[in-house]
Amino acid sequence: MRIDVLTLFPPAFDGGPLDVSIIKRARDADLLDLQVHDIREHATDKHRSVDDYPFGGGQGMVMRVDVLDAALQHVRARAAEPGLVVYLSPQGEVLTDAIVRELATEPRLILVCGRYEGVDERFVEHCVDREISIGDYILTGGELPAMVLIDAVARHIPGALGDEVSPEDESFADGLLEHPQYTRPAEYRGWQVPDVLLSGHHANIEKWKKAQRVERTRARRPDLLP
Repeated sequence: MRIDVLTLFPPAFDGGPLDVSIIKRARDADLLDLQVHDIREHATDKHRSVDDYPFGGGQGMVMRVDVLDAALQHVRARAAEPGLVVYLSPQGEVLTDAIVRELATEPRLILVCGRYEGVDERFVEHCVDREISIGDYILTGGELPAMVLIDAVARHIPGALGDEVSPEDESFADGLLEHPQYTRPAEYRGWQVPDVLLSGHHANIEKWKKAQRVERTRARRPDLLP
């Protein structure tokens, strides 16, 4: 899978969460081809301007449609697949496990990170396939949401998890939260692991896990239950 990121701050993607653990292994194994591109390289004036004052007045600055479109067309031409263009925006559909799985089937994603007061609406109307938000709050820019999306999607690339737990066993895979997890020691400061997990009775253990998933979802995220 190839993911291209358009951003005004490429250094934000150097090191950090995209260069450790599962994501790093996926990149090293050529399962994930992650490319980061500087939008500012496509500015045309001597000041390398990428934004301007909004028509009609208002606070802040707006990213220019001409610069964004030039950056997008340049990046699109660098691979055979045109790519699904995703704009990270607080006004987009909220990212869910279902959306992550859908995006993971795409051979190529192009993520656009906004800044300032956002981007010229003409870019969204004519160039963006999907707007996605990671929650109902405002961040400084789209870089952190892009990293969240990349991390979530990369886990579903075949082979990315290796011998680790399947994403089918995790929270939200079937609409429920994951059951509680325990490991050694079996007793610590009087805190006990549930007896059923130490019983060796696999049918009872699976029954317990299922009941715990339902109960935990009912207590913490009742909106997920039918």
